[in-house]
Amino acid sequence: MFGDMAGMMGKLKEAQEKVEATKTRLNSVLVDETGANEKLKITITANREIKKIEIDESLLTDKEELEDYLILTINKAIQKATAINDHELGMAAKSGMPSIPGMDLFK
Repeated sequence: MFGDMAGMMGKLKEAQEKVEATKTRLNSVLVDETGANEKLKITITANREIKKIEIDESLLTDKEELEDYLILTINKAIQKATAINDHELGMAAKSGMPSIPGMDLFK
């Protein structure tokens, strides 16, 4: 029984290490989102850190419009990055988890 427990603990530690490695890797996965007829471009990492904002000069004439476009485009980029992040971390956690009958946590 204790041998099985030690094996399970080892697998849990391995899963944790895979998740941490995946988190680090996701810092280099870039997600681009464009808005305002491609006059606005947001680049963020899959860990949801903004890396770059490009704004066409034509958008600089209307402050409220630019603010609206920024909010919409950033939110879309965050949604894409979150989907990638959730999928990748879920796969990393699942790949290292021990098989426990009746406890399929990641379907």
